[in-house]
Amino acid sequence: MSNFFVRTVRGGDTETRHNVAAAVVDHTGALRCSYGDAELVTPIRSAAKPFQALPLVEDGAVEAFDISSRELAVACGSHNSEEYQVAVVRAWLERLGLQEDHLVCGPHRPLAKGLGFVCHDGTWEEVELAPPSRVASNCSGKHTGMLNLAKQHEWELDGYAVAQHPVQRNCLSVISQLCDIDATKVGGAVDGCGVVSWALPLRALATGYARLATADGPAQAVVSAMTTHPDLVAGKRRLCTALMQAYPGKIITKVGAGGVYGASVLDEGLGIAIKVLDGDAKAASVALLTVLSDLGINAQQAELLTRFASPVILNTNREVVGRYEAVRN
Repeated sequence: MSNFFVRTVRGGDTETRHNVAAAVVDHTGALRCSYGDAELVTPIRSAAKPFQALPLVEDGAVEAFDISSRELAVACGSHNSEEYQVAVVRAWLERLGLQEDHLVCGPHRPLAKGLGFVCHDGTWEEVELAPPSRVASNCSGKHTGMLNLAKQHEWELDGYAVAQHPVQRNCLSVISQLCDIDATKVGGAVDGCGVVSWALPLRALATGYARLATADGPAQAVVSAMTTHPDLVAGKRRLCTALMQAYPGKIITKVGAGGVYGASVLDEGLGIAIKVLDGDAKAASVALLTVLSDLGINAQQAELLTRFASPVILNTNREVVGRYEAVRN
């Protein structure tokens, strides 16, 4: 398998170039293949969410608080702020006896921009979005899960997002174990939602996703939640949801801001970690699908992935004037 980069083409000429680093490993951490620097250290951002949700299962909160599979899925997700997604989070908070103000995450524009938007084939799709608020933040499910974990252990709710809080130490322990990396070597900063953003090598991130694919017990509850409810992990027009729908029960994947993806190939027991070095989100989707193609893993519903495999560039008149594509080097 050769290295590749992703470029945008406009008028037949290369306009931008997006370099790719990636690792594909098995559950032992052994490299099956790599692209660029597999040991590149990067903040994994929201690609950490399946690991951050795992303590809810391991520590008994799922049973003690009757956390549903839908709630566990939204805890793993970066949702679109679609109204039904936000309703899952809102009901979970209410059951915990908590208010929206308990969430550290701030409001932002929904990841699905606009109530109606043009699809790749020129048709319009209507999406009912919740107005900006903390509970409508794409990370509100993760934050609610962290608050639930604090209530499970009777830890202080205040400060649950900072690195020194037991919630974050618990999450770091899970990442350290699954990703096979000493906790003291995991970098920490602040994510866009206020929670700790962990940084680790791509090979370690891929190892964590490989172990999600192969582990028994609690990890399987997280995997099952994501594969059963892929719409709660992202939403309409988002690769995470489309990929899990295109490979039903065979793949889980989670985007991270800054050009990151983590994925588990469940049947093969493989983990994948992707980083587009300049952080371009569309280039990252092309990169992930290129790696899956190199691995010979064919989608059952490939048509769901067309818009992500070679995203088009539109001008202000909604005319196609360019596209993204992978190029071997």
